[in-house]
Amino acid sequence: MEALKQLFWSSRPISWINTAYPFGLAYWLASGDTGINLWIGVLFFLIPYNLLMYGINDVFDYESDLRNPRKGGIEGALLDPKWHALTIRAAVLSCVPFVAYLTLVGTSGSTSWLYLCLFMVIAYSAKGLRFKEKPFLDSITSSLHFVGPMIFGLALAEVNFAQSQIIIAILAFVLWGVASHAFGAVQDVRADREGGISSIATVIGARATVRVSMAAYVTAALLLLGLEWPYSLTSLAALPYLFILAPFWNITDATCTLANSGWKKFIWLNFLAGTIVTLLVI
Repeated sequence: MEALKQLFWSSRPISWINTAYPFGLAYWLASGDTGINLWIGVLFFLIPYNLLMYGINDVFDYESDLRNPRKGGIEGALLDPKWHALTIRAAVLSCVPFVAYLTLVGTSGSTSWLYLCLFMVIAYSAKGLRFKEKPFLDSITSSLHFVGPMIFGLALAEVNFAQSQIIIAILAFVLWGVASHAFGAVQDVRADREGGISSIATVIGARATVRVSMAAYVTAALLLLGLEWPYSLTSLAALPYLFILAPFWNITDATCTLANSGWKKFIWLNFLAGTIVTLLVI
């Protein structure tokens, strides 16, 4: 039971919906299919995918997590080394049957996107790759963790990616993810520097990172205005994020931990954004 508890918290249950929902909505809207492919994909991106993504992160970030006061709760597990091997095995083995099925029923295009998603998840944290320590690439990679399932869903439904509406939606979602990751990195500037970890925020500083994040949200919102009615209304979902970011406009590296109060609100804002999208779809 203790092992299951550790795996549960390491998979970040608060974030499960953030990867399952983009896949499920994109696949269903594009194909109209509510059969087994939809539910196998949703289940995969709900739990195994997150265990792979965050479990690997908890294992390879253990040393720096020890210095990070916000680890040990819903914002990230502090995984004791005795659970590291189990976590890696469970993360990989739980993905295998789902990946095998989605490969079998998919096309060469969808399978390529699926494997790219998996690679980016591993590359973000795994030793020897560590994309999370490559400034700017860290934000892009993190964004693809959430945009990737959506693109895979569209590819599995065999949509034509040359459509302007799809291009706009993907670009806006990528920028949205970049903005979220960048702001999330602000609160860890001091902890990351002490742990010898580079990030977009450690390189350009807390203040500049907040402003980059705001610019990305604004650009994403402007792009969403180019969607057909009523989906253009999704641009309004950016307003609460900008409202929360505004007080941190002049944050400094010394006061970077203050951004955690805003980040905690971001976690719940994702549910609000998802609700807005769902209501528009309905």
